[in-house]
Formats: sequence, C-alpha cells, structure tokens
Amino acid sequence: MPDYRPRVADAELSDLVQAVGAVLIEGPKACGKTATASRVAATVFTMDQDGTARASIELNPDYLFDRPTPILFDEWQVAPDLWNRVRHAVDAADRGRGLYLLAGSATPRDDVNRHSGAGRFGVLRMRPMSLFESSHSTGEVSVAALLAGQKQMGRDGGLTVPQLMERIVIGGWPDLLEADETSARRWLSGYLRQVVEVDIPSFVGRRDPRTMSRVLASLGRFVGQSPTTRAISADAGGERGPVAPATIYSHLDALERLQLLDNSEAWQPHMRSRTRLRTTATRYFVDPSLATSALGVSSTDLLNDLEAAGFHFEALVLRDLRIYAQRLEGRVDTWRDAEGHEVDAVITLPGGEWAAVEVKMSQKDVDKAAAALLRFADRVDTERQGKPMSLIVVTATGSAGRRPDGVNVVPITALGP
Repeated sequence: MPDYRPRVADAELSDLVQAVGAVLIEGPKACGKTATASRVAATVFTMDQDGTARASIELNPDYLFDRPTPILFDEWQVAPDLWNRVRHAVDAADRGRGLYLLAGSATPRDDVNRHSGAGRFGVLRMRPMSLFESSHSTGEVSVAALLAGQKQMGRDGGLTVPQLMERIVIGGWPDLLEADETSARRWLSGYLRQVVEVDIPSFVGRRDPRTMSRVLASLGRFVGQSPTTRAISADAGGERGPVAPATIYSHLDALERLQLLDNSEAWQPHMRSRTRLRTTATRYFVDPSLATSALGVSSTDLLNDLEAAGFHFEALVLRDLRIYAQRLEGRVDTWRDAEGHEVDAVITLPGGEWAAVEVKMSQKDVDKAAAALLRFADRVDTERQGKPMSLIVVTATGSAGRRPDGVNVVPITALGP
C-alpha cells in the first residue's frame, strides 16, 4: 500500500497478532481500520459487500476459513454469527496466533455473544489520525518519555492558531488528509447524515433522525464538559421541551455502538482532603470535527468565539493523548471536584504511573495552568497514589521544555507517541 500513512496502531496490531489467535479492530467508520488491517492480512473478505461470504458462514464455512492467514473479515458486524465461527476456528487451531482479524465500525445488537472471546481475541481501538500521524506534529516530545519522567525539548510544528482551528474542523480522517476546509465540511456533513439515516437504523435500531441530530448538536455544545442527562435532554429539546431521559439514553447508546463517542471517565485518586469528587463523565466525540460539524461551525466561527474554541481545542488534544497513551496500555480520564477544581486529563499506566495534563490555547494562561497542576498534585495522597511522573500543560504554539517549577510545557504540534 504505497500511499499508506503509518499509524500508532501499527505497532499495537503487530504485538497483538503475535499474542492471540484473533484481533478485533474497533473504531468509527472511515478512521482507517481497513487500511491498517489489510497491511497485515493475507486474505480479505469485505462482509458488507460480499454476499457470497455472508452466505458461506452457514452454508460453506470452508470457503471463508480454508485460506491463507491472517484472514481479515472487514465490517464483520453485518454478519454477527461470524464471531462464533472465528472463535471455534481459533480453538481448532490449537494456540495458533494472528490467524484472524475482525474490523468493525459498529457493535452488533447481540453483543453478549462476544463475551466468550476471552483468551482468544485481542482488542485494538482505532481513532482518526492524531496530528503526528497526519504530519501536522513533529512528534519531538514523546508522551512515553514524559510518562517516564524525562525532560523533553522541542518546538511547535509551525501551525498558527487559525490553522489549528482548521485542523479541528477538518479532523483526522484519512480521507481528508489533503482536503481543504470547505470540502471537509461537506464530507463530514454527509458522514453524519449517513450515521443518522443509515448506520443507526441498520446496526443499532431505528431512532428518530431529527432528535438524533439535535442530540449530536447538544453534545457538540457540551464538548469538554460534564452535563447531566437532564441538561442534555433540555438542550436537545429546545423550545419543544426536554427530550425524555429514556430517549436520550437510547440515542447515546446508539452513538456509543457506532464508536463515535470517546468520553473521559472520572479519575478517583486518593486525596489528602475529604472534598467530594464528581463522577460524571466528560463528553467528547472520537474526533473534534464531529462536534463542529454537528454544530455547523467553521474555523472562522471558532476564532470569533475563543471561549468555545478552547473546548474544541481541548477535544483535539484529548484525541491525540488517547492515541499516544493507548500504545502504552494507558487510559485517559478527567478529574473534577465539587468545588469546581478540575484537571483536563489524567493519564494512568497499568503499573500505576500517572501524569496530569492541563490544556490551554494561549501562552498567557500557562502560569495559571501550571499553578493549578501543582496545587492538584499537592492534594493527591502520594503515599497511596504515588507521585506524578509528569505535570504537563499542552498549548497551541510555542516551544517545549520544563519550567523551574517542574511543570512541562508542550505545544500540541510537537507532541507524539
């Protein structure tokens, strides 16, 4: 594949195919799952287009499985019975590794059948491209190195704030790598229309498309915030009155099943004080462009409303942090207490190492963000939680380095895995 752009997930996939019999690759439609999996696969079946392959699951399984491996079943969710066929094939292979790849952009309704995949399947989550993967970040500052406590130096990739607003609106979709903003907005509008009118009815179950569009717009307004379901109900309902909570839950479930949401759960550390911590998740889409598309806003609109732009810039940073942290088997959460204090992202690794991140577009806010991180770290019970490996302020522009107070400052266009 001569035009293939390397992905952070390439290394994750390589590790998984050496460890388990089958790999489930999940992510939203058009994020690049097929291209990444096809580089590894020896045989490819496109299940949503190949009627013979779908019919063969029951009538002639050898047609599917008597092939060179690894075998990729792309968009496998259109034929959910394939899950058990692959599971049995892995069992029959007697500890074979890297035999099958299942790529899917939706979680089937009968998700319960997947529980029997433990020990047979590895799971790889894919998202649209980070700025490093799309060549908009130099990657000079490594998240892995920061999590190891190392000092990192570097310069931003040269993008201005207006250009970063364009990257938010265009997003990290492989199909839009060379697109201008106008073309990208047209593509994304069609993408969301397909989600609402086709994908949700086909894979999840019918939902009212008008309500779904209002829910998408509401989630766009609440990006980087922790609204209650009641707040989303009221916002999505508008002058018509609140949408029923059950309807909101069903619509959010539909978006989750299509891998379009990427919320940050609440981090619950051991604290020195007894301040009550908030447990509501912080809302994000899997790519910041989905929020701006749902709202119908352009990069110019973002520049005219810098407060809103700050939330969407935060969503851009969180997307990239998730991609880089996942390579380390880490997770990205958020922290908020009842007094209104918050930290935008907390990265936690399997061994317990952790780092706290604040996101600020403007350089003039770095001092304030650094002070907030230091206060937060002082409130954490480090005897039980451990000391942070790094405190980080991610900015839009500037240079990367470590301040005298120990806080790292990193422009997003210098950040990489």
